[in-house]
Amino acid sequence: MINWNELETKWRNKWAESKDFETNPNDKPKKFITVAYPYPNSPQHIGHGRTYTLADVHARFYRMQGYNVLFPMGFHYTGTPVLGMAKRIEKGEKEILDGLRNVYHVPEEAIKTFVEPIKIADYFHEEIKSGMIEMGYSIDWRREFTTIVPGYQKFIEWQITILKERGRIIQGSHPVGWCPKDQNPVSQHDTMGDVEPKIDEKNFLIKFKLGEFIFPVTTLRPETIFGITNLWVNPNTIYKKVTVDDETWIISEECAHKIEFFEKQVKIIGDIPGSEIIGKYATNHDGREIPVLPADFVEPGMGTGVVMSVPAHAPKDYQALMDLKAKNHELASKIEPIPIIVTEGYGEYPAKQICEKLGVSDQTDSKLEEATKELYLKEFTDGKLNEKCLHFNNEKVQFGRDKIRTWLQENNTLEKFPVLENSPVHCRCGAECVVKILNNQWFLNYGDEEWKELARNCFDEMNILPSNIRTEFKEVIEWLHERACARQQGLGTKLPWDKDWIVESLSDSVIYMAYYTISRFLNDGTVSPENLTREFFDYVLLDKGDVALAASTSKLSEDIINTMKKEFQYFYPVDSRHSGRDLVQNHLSFFVLNHVAIFEKKLWPQEIVVNGSVMMDGAKMSKSMGNIIPLRTAIRDHGADPIRLAIISSAELLQDADFNMESVSGIQSKLTSLLEECSRLKNEPISELQAEDKWILSKTQSLIGDVTEAVEKMRLREALHDILFSFESDLSWYAKRVEAKGRKDVSGILYKINSARVAMLSPFAPHIAEEMWEKLGNETQVSKSAWPTHSKDDVDVTAIQAEVLLKGTIDDIANILKVTKITPKKIVLYVNSDETKTKIYRKMLGIMVGGQNNMGVVMKELIADPQTTDAKKMPDFVQKTIKDLHSESEEIKSMKHESSSFDEKEFLSSELSSIGKKEFGVDITVYSESDNDIYDPKGKARHARPFKPAILIE
Repeated sequence: MINWNELETKWRNKWAESKDFETNPNDKPKKFITVAYPYPNSPQHIGHGRTYTLADVHARFYRMQGYNVLFPMGFHYTGTPVLGMAKRIEKGEKEILDGLRNVYHVPEEAIKTFVEPIKIADYFHEEIKSGMIEMGYSIDWRREFTTIVPGYQKFIEWQITILKERGRIIQGSHPVGWCPKDQNPVSQHDTMGDVEPKIDEKNFLIKFKLGEFIFPVTTLRPETIFGITNLWVNPNTIYKKVTVDDETWIISEECAHKIEFFEKQVKIIGDIPGSEIIGKYATNHDGREIPVLPADFVEPGMGTGVVMSVPAHAPKDYQALMDLKAKNHELASKIEPIPIIVTEGYGEYPAKQICEKLGVSDQTDSKLEEATKELYLKEFTDGKLNEKCLHFNNEKVQFGRDKIRTWLQENNTLEKFPVLENSPVHCRCGAECVVKILNNQWFLNYGDEEWKELARNCFDEMNILPSNIRTEFKEVIEWLHERACARQQGLGTKLPWDKDWIVESLSDSVIYMAYYTISRFLNDGTVSPENLTREFFDYVLLDKGDVALAASTSKLSEDIINTMKKEFQYFYPVDSRHSGRDLVQNHLSFFVLNHVAIFEKKLWPQEIVVNGSVMMDGAKMSKSMGNIIPLRTAIRDHGADPIRLAIISSAELLQDADFNMESVSGIQSKLTSLLEECSRLKNEPISELQAEDKWILSKTQSLIGDVTEAVEKMRLREALHDILFSFESDLSWYAKRVEAKGRKDVSGILYKINSARVAMLSPFAPHIAEEMWEKLGNETQVSKSAWPTHSKDDVDVTAIQAEVLLKGTIDDIANILKVTKITPKKIVLYVNSDETKTKIYRKMLGIMVGGQNNMGVVMKELIADPQTTDAKKMPDFVQKTIKDLHSESEEIKSMKHESSSFDEKEFLSSELSSIGKKEFGVDITVYSESDNDIYDPKGKARHARPFKPAILIE
C-alpha cells in the first residue's frame, strides 16, 4: 500500500529545495500560463481544484517541452463578499456558522476573529495556498500578491487612469444590479450562488390615462401598441395610488418599490382595489378608449401589475380573451383581435393559429410559454408592420420596434423600465437585488462599438479551447453594455480622481497578469510601492516615455527599471488563460476588452481555456446539499495525485465533471501497480528486435503522438486515458506474445516503454511519477526531463499491420471454436495469393481511406479502372472486403495503403506457431491458396481474402 501523504511530501520538499518553479527570464522560449486567482472567503473544494489542476498540467507539459514556464498565483481580496460574511457572523447567523464549523472545520478561535473582514480573507488565503501546495501545483510563489497590497493598488490606479484618459470610462446614469441593504452595485462575486445580475434594458413603460391618473404598463414590444384591444388587471390585487415626481400613477405596491431606485420621487398616497378599476376605460396615446378587463394571470410583481392585451399576436392575451368570451363576459364578447403584423406562414390572427396548433386549453396551460416564444421570435425576425401602424406601415418589426419606441418617447408616452432578467438574485447579505439607475456613477463603456470591434479582432486571432465556446464570447460582446466600475464600500483601491469611490472587484482583475511579471521585485524589497509612479508604469508596461524620466520620478536606478521592463517584455503576452465557464460572461470577456484597450496588439492574450464545473455524484456541489468536500480534506484522505486524476478523467474540458470517490480508489490501484512494475524493470541492453518488439515500440510511438496532440488541445481526459488505460491492452497482448515464445529478454524494452509512459504521466500525477522515475533508476527528476518525442520514422508500419493480422486471426479461430464448441485436433490457415484479389484490395484501400463505405460508389470506381475491372465478377468478395475494412481504424487503413506488399504466409508461419499452440493447444499449418502441396479437403482456400485467411478446423 502506498502512503500517499508521505510520498507526496517527499517530492514537494525536493521541488521546494531546488526552487524548480521559480522562473526568471532566460534564453529559452517562454510560456506564461495564468489562471483566475481565487477569492478567499471559503476554502477551495474539489470543484475549484479542476481549473487549477488543468492549468498546472498545461504548465508542467510546456516545461517538459523545453519552455521556460511562468505559472504564478495571487489572491483576490477586493469587493464586498467578506464584508457581508463578517456582518452575518457578527449577527450569529446559524447557517454560516454551521458551514464554517461542520463543512470547513474552521477552529473556534479563528471564527471569533471573523467579525473583521480582513481576518476572513487572510485565514482562507493561507488555507487555499496550503491546498495548492499540497496539490503539487508548480507555482512561482515569489510573485504572490493580494489585491489590497499597496504595490498592487498603485498598479490599479495606473490602469484605471489610463482607461479614463482613453475615454473608456464615462460618467453617467445607467442601470445596475443593486443591493438595497448594502447600498452598493452588485456583480457575480457579490451574490449568493455567484450569479451575474443580467439587466434587460429592452423593457419599456407605456403611459395610459385613467381619469386624472397615469395608468402605466410595461412591454418588451412597443410596436404592438397599435394592436391593443384592452388592458388586464388582477381583480384580487390592491393597487396603489402613487405620486411619481409630478404625476400620480396607479400601480402595484411592488412596482412602487422598484421605481424608487429609478431616480424618481415616489410616495404612496392611497389604495384602490383591482376590482374597482375593472370595467373602466383607459385612454391610449392617440385618444382611443381601451377597456380594462379582469385576469388572474397578472402578477403584481411583474412590471407595473397592469398588462396590455394584444390578442392577435400574444397567445396569452388571445387565450385569456377566449376564456372570458366562453363565460359570456359582456365587455369581452364585443372585442375582436386587431392584427398589425404580417408574417409568412401565419394567417390574419397568428396567436389564434398557434394556440389551436399546440392545442392550448385555457390561460393556465403551460403550452402558452412555448407558443409565445415561437411566435415572438418569428414575428421579430420575419414580420412586417401593416397599415394600421400609421407611417410605420411596411417596416420590418426588428427595425420598426426601435423607431416606434423613439416616436413614443418623443411624445412623452414611453419611458425605460429596466428589469432583472434572471431575478430573483440575492446579495450575499441576504437581500433581494433590484435594478437601480445610478447617477454620476463611473462606468466602463463596454457598450462602445469601436471597443467591441477591437475585442472581436482579438477573439478572432486568439486560440480558444474548446473551440465551440467561441460563439459564447461573441454573444457576450454583443450584449455587453456600460458596467459600473466603482462602488462606495468594500475592500479595494480608491478611484484616483474621486476618492469617495472604490474600484469594483471585477474591474480590478482584468490585466493583473502584467503585475505578476514585476511583483517579485516588490516582494523581495528591491522596489517599494512609492517607487511605482505613472511614468514608471508607462515606460515598463507601455514602452512610453524614456528611462531617465521613469528613474527621476520613481527614484529607482535605470538598471532596476530596465530589468523589470525586460521581465515584462520577456513574459508578456499571456500565452494561456484558464478559467471556469461561469466567467465567460464577465471576467474572461473583460480580460480581453481591457487588454485591447490598454496594450498594443503584440501584447494581446494568445489563448483562453475554459472548463466546465464539477458535480459530486451527479449533483451540483453546494453547502445545502452537504456534498462539498474541501480540497485539503480530500488530499489528506486519498492523496493529491489520485484526486488530480479523478478530476481530469471524469470529463472532457467543457463538460461538467461528475466526481465520485469510487473512481479515486480505482485510480489509486492503477498507479500502485504501475509503481510496482517500475520497481521491477531494469534498463538492460535491447537485443535484436523480434516482430512483437517492433510492434510494441511502434505502438508506443503512436501513443506519444496521440497523447502530445491531446494535451496540446487540452483534451486531458483522452490523454490520461491513453497513458493509463487504453495502452494496457497493447501491453497485455505483448506479454502474451512474449510468454508464448518463452522469452526472458524484454526488460530493456519494457523499461524504455514505461519510461515514456511515466514521463507523460508526470504533468498529471507529478508526485507518484517522480517516485516511479526514481524506481526506474534515474538520478534526475522526471519533471525536469524532456517530454517524449514522437518520430514517424520510428513507427514500423509493416509491424503494426502484421500484428493486426495475427491478433485478428487468433480472434477468428477463437470465435469459430466458441460457436462450434469443438476441441481442435488440427487447425489449417489459407492465406490469399490471388493477384486479382490483391489488386482489388489495394485499390479499395485507396478508395476507403477517408471513410467511403458505400458499396455502389466503391464498385463504380473499381470497374472504371482497367486494373480492377474484374471486380464486377466478384461482388461477394468486394462486399466482404468492404466489411473487413469498415471495421478497421482509419489509421490502420492508411498504414496499409502507404506500405508496400506484405507476405502474409511468411509472417503467419513464423509467428503463429508459438502463440497458436499456447492458445489452442495444437499446431497451426499455414498454406497460401496457390501452394502445390496444399491440404484443402473442404475447398476453403478460395475464400481467403487479403488480411483475412480462410480457416479449417478439424
